[in-house]
Amino acid sequence: MSLDTRINDAVRWAAVCPYLRLEPERGVAALIDGEQVAVFRTHDGRLFAIGQQDPIARAYVMARGIVGSRGDIPTVASPLHKQVYDLRTGACLDVPGVAVPAYRVRCRDGLVEVALPCRPARSHR
Repeated sequence: MSLDTRINDAVRWAAVCPYLRLEPERGVAALIDGEQVAVFRTHDGRLFAIGQQDPIARAYVMARGIVGSRGDIPTVASPLHKQVYDLRTGACLDVPGVAVPAYRVRCRDGLVEVALPCRPARSHR
């Protein structure tokens, strides 16, 4: 979904969906200003957002991954090759040096919002 965006502190906060529409331990994919993002709600109610593209398979599938944990680390396993990623940082826990982008996420007025960096304004000549 592509929804309302606002600029705040050099990021664009984009509304993705109502918090209650996110099922615990399941991901949803959102298209925010051309960026594909995977948003997750864990069993304890925390929210996470990472890039939707699996960096190894190059497919846009991360929202369909298996949510879990390694110790205290909330994770998602790629549905294709099962590499596990830290939902807090995007770092792959199985392959050093591989990562997906991790985004700030919040719940505001019952809506889940994801922050993406502001892009410089284009000049019109």
